Amino acid sequence: MLIAIRIPLVLIWVIFSTTCGIIVSLFRPFNPKNVKVTTDLLKYGSYILGIKLILRHREIADENRPCVFVSNHQDNLDIFPGAFCLPERTVSIGKKNILWIPFFGIYYWLSGNILINRKNKRSAFETMDIAANAIKEKSISVWIMPEGTRSRGRGLLPFKKGPFITAIKAGVPVVPYAWSNYVKHVNLNRWDAGTILMEILPPVPTTGLTVMDATELKDRIHKMMAEAIERLDAEVKIMYRE
Repeated sequence: MLIAIRIPLVLIWVIFSTTCGIIVSLFRPFNPKNVKVTTDLLKYGSYILGIKLILRHREIADENRPCVFVSNHQDNLDIFPGAFCLPERTVSIGKKNILWIPFFGIYYWLSGNILINRKNKRSAFETMDIAANAIKEKSISVWIMPEGTRSRGRGLLPFKKGPFITAIKAGVPVVPYAWSNYVKHVNLNRWDAGTILMEILPPVPTTGLTVMDATELKDRIHKMMAEAIERLDAEVKIMYRE
């Protein structure tokens, strides 16, 4: 089976990519430029898996930074489209248990990404404040998956407010990324495993908003992304005539 060959190979590639990131990070720990070093390597894992990645409107991300990027969260394979899309000087926010993932966990922490304890609500909000301050003081962007957990083909799950509060406190726009639901059609046992369509949506400004507006902002962006994902899914379906 093709998947039995691909999975070990892609794991080796992930270890190689993150090891390079660790080495670079040892010389400049917690520097936001470190993340791009690894993602520039990591994105090629999609070729090993036979997955074609198509990104539309990359210029939006380039023209609207610093910002808070948000995207849908489907499965562990998200690291490959995420690596393909990640702009420079962008870090992500992830769960603290990422630290326990061999190689990747050390890299994730040392490269300057932000770890959050979602089980502790107070700690989680403090982390969002840290992220907002980092955006303002270091002129970096932050990537957050507001669903908070993998959807695994269940569609776009409800969003948490934290990412949108972060954007409001930092005074930066929210830039949504919509990815087609690859869990439904990617088959790693096929030579052409499938295509993931990704689209950067128009930035949503937060100027003049307060934390009281976070729910409305969250719901607005959820609607934007749900509609975009539905459209991208329809395109993929036509591609594969499912």
